[in-house]
Amino acid sequence: MTKGTDLPDKEPSIRIIAMPADTNPSGDIFGGWLMSMMDMAGANIAYKRAGGRVATIAVDKIEFHRPVAIGDIVSCYADIIRSGRSSISTKVEVWVRRRVENEQFKVTEGEFTYVAISNDGKSRPLPED
Repeated sequence: MTKGTDLPDKEPSIRIIAMPADTNPSGDIFGGWLMSMMDMAGANIAYKRAGGRVATIAVDKIEFHRPVAIGDIVSCYADIIRSGRSSISTKVEVWVRRRVENEQFKVTEGEFTYVAISNDGKSRPLPED
């Protein structure tokens, strides 16, 4: 069962199961772990667009809507929302599926910006689309 109608109609950039080692002192999944998964999901599509290495340069507008529980199947969906000469901005939505109830809902969303970098770590222009 899906809560809401906004579940992306595509494969996630990454999918992982939330584990006990990823919890905060209250027993919920730590927000920093979730942000890390979001950064990897955004970097996956930025890497493809850049045709190589990218580095995270900004994180904006993160909103945590609901807690993530141990055992939740966490899916991160990412889309490119802007690109410049060397930068790529992505929107990442995180949805979970509860293992027991099988319900799905969005728990977090945010924007991540990357810059294409060369092998020596300097910014480089993006290839033509």
